[in-house]
Amino acid sequence: MKIEQISLYHISMPLVESFETSFGVEEERECLIVAIHSDGGSGWGEIPVSRAPGYSYETTGTAWHISQDFIVPALLDADIDSPEDIRGLLKSIKGHPIAKAGYQAAVWDLLAKMNNLSLQEMFGGSGESVKVGVSVGLQESPEALVERVGRYLEAGYSRIKLKIAPGRDTDEVNAVCAAYPDLMLQVDANSAYRLDSAESIRALDEFGLLLIEQPLAEDDIADHARLQPDLKTDLCLDESIHSPDHARWALDIDACRVINIKPARVGGFSEAIQIHDHCLELEVPVWCGGMLETGIGRAGNLALASLSNFKLPGDISATERYYQEDIVDKNFVLNSDSSIDVPQEPGIGVEVLEEKILDISIRRDSFRSEVQHNIGFGL
Repeated sequence: MKIEQISLYHISMPLVESFETSFGVEEERECLIVAIHSDGGSGWGEIPVSRAPGYSYETTGTAWHISQDFIVPALLDADIDSPEDIRGLLKSIKGHPIAKAGYQAAVWDLLAKMNNLSLQEMFGGSGESVKVGVSVGLQESPEALVERVGRYLEAGYSRIKLKIAPGRDTDEVNAVCAAYPDLMLQVDANSAYRLDSAESIRALDEFGLLLIEQPLAEDDIADHARLQPDLKTDLCLDESIHSPDHARWALDIDACRVINIKPARVGGFSEAIQIHDHCLELEVPVWCGGMLETGIGRAGNLALASLSNFKLPGDISATERYYQEDIVDKNFVLNSDSSIDVPQEPGIGVEVLEEKILDISIRRDSFRSEVQHNIGFGL
């Protein structure tokens, strides 16, 4: 197929409630939405960045710039046979994996629709649903955290992830474990600690957690390899894994025993599948993380999480956890067994509500193949 037109939307959606981690508080979710058009069809992808460079150096501003000035010109008029072709077309652009992933996702969606296949079928996944958990942000007190966890347990989630930060870790975990001693529990530090001041991370070993996610720096592998032998609890890397090579390097030096695969963070679904397959060979479990995606990104993540080595529940919570109104025609609903159904219709399996996207767009542009070199047409 030939890419004839690319549409780009910068949207802002209010969250149901604020979400606080070690790198800040989000009240609204900003991200970019991509549509790739060819042969009368459209494929949709999401670039789940934020306004500020907390989780990643990539932001809505950088993703718009790299899209408009570099990615779009590289893709317009290109002949695409496979989503993997995107990697070759964009190889001269260093970094920016989250931005690149949005375009690859749109191609996956479009090609799946053209072949009348679901993303799950395209990826090689199986099953009607996948197990999920919920991520709980920092709360004002351990008591407030216990109350919030109780609400999610009542809603049907069986696995809870707590955000932690220096000074807001052992007391919080202890309070939750005391209230719910049989809870499937893990924690996420979002790179808030240093190796020379990680005593409270070591103290978490006594709680029998599923895993401790990304305690040290976002660009570190070596110090995690020093910390893991001191712990009985498995370390899981998130922010440190930007590509299949990073996953291989981390496992080669025993920096972790679990990997959180966020397809956008690692450059796309193709790279995510590559990491999954490598971990499967090594018998290293993986799980699918979340980046506050809209229904577009959430649908793709559910399809990915249906691959066989996603052994742990993912952070792919129900739509109502984050948004009162989404930009797709179906809300994702938590089943009674703490699972969410995997879309089975062609492509991402949900219809994108274009009028809704227009309503919440901060800016938008469309680029057509007959005009080259960064000239956009406003919608």
